[in-house]
Amino acid sequence: MRRLTLAGNTTVITGAASGMGAEIARLLAAARVDLALIDRDAEALASLAAGLPGRVTTHVVDLREDTAVADAATQIIAAHPRINALITCAGSSMLGSIEQLTMEEMRWLLDVNLWGTVSITKALLPALRAQPAAHITHLASVYALAAPAGRIPYAMSKFAVRGFSEALRHELEDSPVTVGAVYPAGVRTGIILHGRYAAAIDPAVAARAASAQAAMHHTEPADAAARIIRATEMRRARTMVGREARLIDLIVRAAPSGYWRAMRGQLRDVTDTTTPVR
Repeated sequence: MRRLTLAGNTTVITGAASGMGAEIARLLAAARVDLALIDRDAEALASLAAGLPGRVTTHVVDLREDTAVADAATQIIAAHPRINALITCAGSSMLGSIEQLTMEEMRWLLDVNLWGTVSITKALLPALRAQPAAHITHLASVYALAAPAGRIPYAMSKFAVRGFSEALRHELEDSPVTVGAVYPAGVRTGIILHGRYAAAIDPAVAARAASAQAAMHHTEPADAAARIIRATEMRRARTMVGREARLIDLIVRAAPSGYWRAMRGQLRDVTDTTTPVR
């Protein structure tokens, strides 16, 4: 499989206004890649685009809205005739046990993390198919490999993104489009500290859990972004990002039904949503 040439073509990035999406945009713009940036935060998106060289278009979209996604895809395809990469970074987190979470809260996260990813991929697929070669990179998570307590909706959404990516790769195996999933862990972004938690959780307890998980993160966003770009260029089907991801992948492979016994001690503070803060 030949390497994908991103320079001189267009990469579409969702969740581009912050975190890994923004870091990917900065690195690609510096490498002379045209960009179509998608996010629902208009102000942050405009601020990012203003500092980027080259051809950049911005598209303020709530990926939960299928009509808005379809309209944005039409605008992007009209503005960028050579779209050969899609990198989906949009997502959020959700903390809470099954007793604490409402159905509405869980559905919200699935709409953001899963259905937003599916919607934009489906909308842009015809443009990607029209290129001699193209690649789709979906950001899953290490929690698409191992499902911890206290993160049921997040794990559900990311396992589903993994399944979507793998099934889509198989559907497109005779096309110019390849599909891969990236499994980050331990990346220093704001997704945990600024993520959502069940309304039933004491905010101090949620903050403690978020801080405990953030303290375990060691990979810088720029390093993670470089690995994601490399995975896209090489059209890789599966990429681990961060030393924690590689370790968890090994643990799950070694003990597919018993990995939680090896992980729960280290994640106790991260998954505790009930013990009061003293």
